Amino acid sequence: MIRCMLESSDGSILTGGSELLIEWQRNREGKFWLDIQEEDTSGERKLLEKLGLHTLAVQDAQRDRHPPKLEEFDDFTFVLYRGIASFNAELVHDSQNIAFFVGDNFLVTRHPKPAVSIEKLFSEQGSKLLKQGPGFLALRIMHTSAGLYLDALLEFEERLSDIEDALMNDGNDDLMRELVTYRTRLVKLRRLFNYHRNITDELRSDEYLALNYKDDPMGHAITDLHDRFDRLYTLAEIFYSISGDLIDGYISIASHQLNRTMQVLTVITAIFVPLGFLAGLYGMNFEYIPELKIENGYFILLAAMGSIAVGLLALFRKIRWL
Repeated sequence: MIRCMLESSDGSILTGGSELLIEWQRNREGKFWLDIQEEDTSGERKLLEKLGLHTLAVQDAQRDRHPPKLEEFDDFTFVLYRGIASFNAELVHDSQNIAFFVGDNFLVTRHPKPAVSIEKLFSEQGSKLLKQGPGFLALRIMHTSAGLYLDALLEFEERLSDIEDALMNDGNDDLMRELVTYRTRLVKLRRLFNYHRNITDELRSDEYLALNYKDDPMGHAITDLHDRFDRLYTLAEIFYSISGDLIDGYISIASHQLNRTMQVLTVITAIFVPLGFLAGLYGMNFEYIPELKIENGYFILLAAMGSIAVGLLALFRKIRWL
């Protein structure tokens, strides 16, 4: 699917398909946004190269698992961004690479699946941003996408709080499995946000053709985008640490409970070992066992066994095993 947005000579915004692309290619006047989605790979490559975009940048854009990057070419800036196809508060996300080819008066976005941030901005709001400049529009698309990540992470914070309360009240293996799953997803998100934070750091440190940090509006937009990704990275790092702490805490509590159980069993064993020894000793089938014919021997032995049991109980309580 090819969608176009073109600022005409009178300042109005036109939206349409490939016919606007043909019109813009005639003289390349006015600001132009070309959005490409789910196009044939070979046809897409020919179209992008026909627009004067570098072959290597096009190849990077069409790779499914290429990490985010920023690269400057002669007449455009290439940004490869990891956007969102879907994302929810369970941190289940379907991400995709969104390629931005940003020139002085054009923006080309390429993505294999529908992108939530682009769908939100390909409207009246997008036309206002296009008038401000293709670079500003590209930054706003990334900013909108980062906002979707942020909304989902803030919702996840509530779920993490619920898990923490549940672990304290009635921890179980299902909650542990859920926490381990979240921790794995947070590792991936943390790595992703770090890529994007590095890109915005680079935008602030070097001069780029279509994303000039020294230009006041653009500089504020880049700083705002950097702050948002820095917050996303920090939140992912914090939630990762909290998940790890909850896992370690649950394991520690479970180990402590096991130790207490073993302690009680040890006390019971320690008490009954001498009692069992005495019962076994006087239960032997020998005719001449000492004390066997004492008139009150049975009661004396019971008293001795009781004294041993009480004495051991007192000892264990004194050393705080009970």
